[in-house]
Amino acid sequence: MVNRKELNPEGSPRAAYGAHLRRMREGRGWSQEDLAGHTEYSSQHISAVETSRKPPTLRFSRQVDRAFGLASAGESFEGEWREIRQGSLLEGFPEMLVYEARAAEIRLYEVGVIPGLLQTPAYASALAEGAVKRGAITADQARERIQSVQERQASLSRTFSPLIIVVLDESCLLRPVGEAAVMDEQFRHLIGFAELPNTVLQVAPFTMGARRPFDLPITVLTLSDRSLMSYAESAQRGHLDRESTSVLPTLMAYHQLQAEALSQAASVAMIEQLRRGTP
Repeated sequence: MVNRKELNPEGSPRAAYGAHLRRMREGRGWSQEDLAGHTEYSSQHISAVETSRKPPTLRFSRQVDRAFGLASAGESFEGEWREIRQGSLLEGFPEMLVYEARAAEIRLYEVGVIPGLLQTPAYASALAEGAVKRGAITADQARERIQSVQERQASLSRTFSPLIIVVLDESCLLRPVGEAAVMDEQFRHLIGFAELPNTVLQVAPFTMGARRPFDLPITVLTLSDRSLMSYAESAQRGHLDRESTSVLPTLMAYHQLQAEALSQAASVAMIEQLRRGTP
């Protein structure tokens, strides 16, 4: 075969996925064009996934599973895709995203960085690139993180948009991420977010001191049946609590946080002042 690229399944999870795809395809005696005929993807796209030039997606994985008859098999491509995703995300986070996409109300508190739901593509990329440089994640995991941010934001663009309440610790605004233009764009995005009819944006200033009820990021979700769940994470771990009774104290603490935080008008004024100070 002309220009056949040798694959290294040990190179990365995405490389292993691509090698698995080629192995299954060739095991059927199919060309890339043959597999394309069983899916909605082009042979060029299939080639790019096999050689790790493009990341697999959930939709792609499900179509390939149908083509190979692997939908309920232990070695399904959807299962492998989920393992790739979970390898770059904290425990509990992938499951939280499923509920977040269906939630009627979303309450976020973040420390240190702008939360994913509000990140611009440039800001998300700068964070991921920084993590790669520190050796905290691989380049493949960085791409997965950026893709997760995009998919997470897109999942909330639905007919009945949820109420989204966000409280940012002041540190989120004062920590520079990327070039000055990245922060300027991010500040503009936050101001635009606050203007939406289904959002509330507040800043918890440093002057709150000990009155701040949370020291770590927290998410509280209210589902359409009014059940509650919360997600909290540290640098290395995430925990999803699906028991409404145990989440109630967290929700009460969140209300206390909102009461002590700056109003939305004052918060937007702070962000605008910081934006004007951006070179």
